Amino acid sequence: MTAAEMHSSLSEVIDLLTLERLEDNFFRGESRDIGSPQVFGGQILGQALSAAHRTVENRIPHSLHAYFLRPGDFNLPVIYQVERSRDGGSYSNRRVVAIQHGRPILNLAASFKTPEDGLEHQVEMPEVPGPEGLTSLADINQAMLDKVPEKMRRFLAHKPPFEFRPIEAPKFIEPGARTPVKNIWMRACGQLPEDPELHRNLLAYVSDYELLGTATLPHEIDFGTKPLLMASLDHAMWFHRHARVDQWLLYAFDSPVSTGGRGYSRGQIFTRDGGLVASTAQEGVIRVWNPDA
Repeated sequence: MTAAEMHSSLSEVIDLLTLERLEDNFFRGESRDIGSPQVFGGQILGQALSAAHRTVENRIPHSLHAYFLRPGDFNLPVIYQVERSRDGGSYSNRRVVAIQHGRPILNLAASFKTPEDGLEHQVEMPEVPGPEGLTSLADINQAMLDKVPEKMRRFLAHKPPFEFRPIEAPKFIEPGARTPVKNIWMRACGQLPEDPELHRNLLAYVSDYELLGTATLPHEIDFGTKPLLMASLDHAMWFHRHARVDQWLLYAFDSPVSTGGRGYSRGQIFTRDGGLVASTAQEGVIRVWNPDA
C-alpha cells in the first residue's frame, strides 16, 4: 500500500493513533482540528485504547468505558498515563488518564482477554439497503454548506477518514420529529494493513461519529435557526469480533431516552454479512441554547 492509495485524512488519523512512548506507562499523541470547537472525542478514545494496548501482550480488548471530563485542545499534544491495574490468568485491566494543561480530559478503563471459544449467539442485523447507490455524507454536507451557520459549516466541510453513507436523511436536512433510529454504512477511505490492533483502534475512533445525535431525532430541531449545545459525557464500547474497518460496516443506532438535559444513545456495528462486531453506548449533554439566558 502506498501513500497515494490512502486518503490523506486516514493517513493522518493512523499517525495520530501511533503514539510516542515517553516512559513505560506514559505516551504522547498529537491532535487534529476537524472543524469542531474541541478535540474530537473519538480521537481521544482511539489514542487512549492504543496507549492501554501498548502495555498488554497477547490479549485483545473486549470492552472500554470512558468519561469525557474536559474539552481537548487540538493545538497541543495529549499525554496518556497508563495504570496496569491487573494482569490475571485470562484478563488484564488498564486505567488510562488523558492529560492536557496538567489536568485530566478523559478517564478510560479498558479490559483485555486471552482469545477463547465459548457459547455464541447474536441479534439479527437490521434489514436495510446496502451501501451501493446511497449518497455519501460528504456529498450531502457539501450541498448544505451555504444553508448552515458558520460554526457548523467548518465541521461539515471537514473531510473525515471514513466514508459514510446514511440510509436516512441527516437531521439537519429533515429537522422534523421522527423515530429515534438511524443506520449508516461506513468504511475507511483506503486499504489498511492486516493489523488487528490498528483496526480496533480505528473502530474506537469512528464509534464516536453520529452516536449522540441519534438522541435529537424525536425532537423538532432546526440546527440552522436553533443552536444546540451537545457534548459527550461518557462512552462505552464492547468488541465482540474482529472486523476490518476498510470494508463496509453498518452502524445501527437507537436512542431509548432523553431527560434532564441529557440524551442516551446506543449503537451496534455489523459486517456486511451480518456479524455483530461491536456495541456502543453513550450519554451526553443536549441543551437548546438560549442566548438570552
